[in-house]
Amino acid sequence: MKKISIVVPCYNEQDNVEALAAAVKDKFENVEILKKYDYDILFMDNDSHDNTRDILRRMCSEDKHHIKAIFNAKNFGQFNSPYYGMLQTDGDATMLMAADFQDPPEMIEKFVAGWEEGYRIVIGVKEHSTDGRFIYAIRCLYYDLIRKFSQVEQIEHFTGFGLYDKAFIKVMKDLDDPTPFLRGIVAELGFRRKEIPYDQPKRRAGKTSNNFYTLYDAAMLSFTSYTKIGLRVATFAGAIFAALSMIVAIIYLIMKLIWWDRFPAGMAPLLIGMLFLGSIQIFFIGFLGEYVLTINQRVMKRPLVVEEERLNFDSDKE
Repeated sequence: MKKISIVVPCYNEQDNVEALAAAVKDKFENVEILKKYDYDILFMDNDSHDNTRDILRRMCSEDKHHIKAIFNAKNFGQFNSPYYGMLQTDGDATMLMAADFQDPPEMIEKFVAGWEEGYRIVIGVKEHSTDGRFIYAIRCLYYDLIRKFSQVEQIEHFTGFGLYDKAFIKVMKDLDDPTPFLRGIVAELGFRRKEIPYDQPKRRAGKTSNNFYTLYDAAMLSFTSYTKIGLRVATFAGAIFAALSMIVAIIYLIMKLIWWDRFPAGMAPLLIGMLFLGSIQIFFIGFLGEYVLTINQRVMKRPLVVEEERLNFDSDKE
């Protein structure tokens, strides 16, 4: 019997993990296309501070066959933990879904149906979201920019929610990337895929851990990993403003020499020019720093996560 592994990243999801496990179990027991598959659910806990871990321990003790858990030693971010969890699965296919029900369990049978059609990657693409209009507009603008500037095809409104054949999981393992960006990896290195649209519902319970910083981190990781436009703009802007500054300086000198007594050489033009060019330099130094940070993280080759505990695996780590 083939097996489907489901990875559920969670952080402070005490109100959702048990309900999600029950929803997944209901699908595999009652949906015809899923009855022929074995399954397990791996909860990747990213250092929750509520009762999530206590609930997961109880769930693992009650269902040793279908429920697994890995507890991280600390919070390793929204990218590393899910990616690492996917690498720990042993199913013929692995599915990644959120614990808060914003990735609807009703999509499971659709993903499996697409997999049975021969697609090794079947993903969900959001058509509508519960995000506010402003956030949704910013997302759309971001996707437009990254699509235009990236050398790699980018998948719009894709969060990682989907099903991945074990052949693609092997690609992920061989990649050995210490700062993985799953959405970009799927677009760049993935097999032929099927995209299934869905409407993203509201969180079932709890509060999202996403904020401006996490969204910015995701955007910059994608931007620095898959585009060169930042560095190119910095180079061109530096050359253009350097040339303009030289032209203005020459014109200013000529005007002063011609109208020596009538053209006062005050400090205002000098200060304005220095402040303008200085602000341009600071902006692009910061932008360049984003690229350097990404390179630095990859060069250090740190582990994706450090485990504190794992439950219901054949060989538990001490």
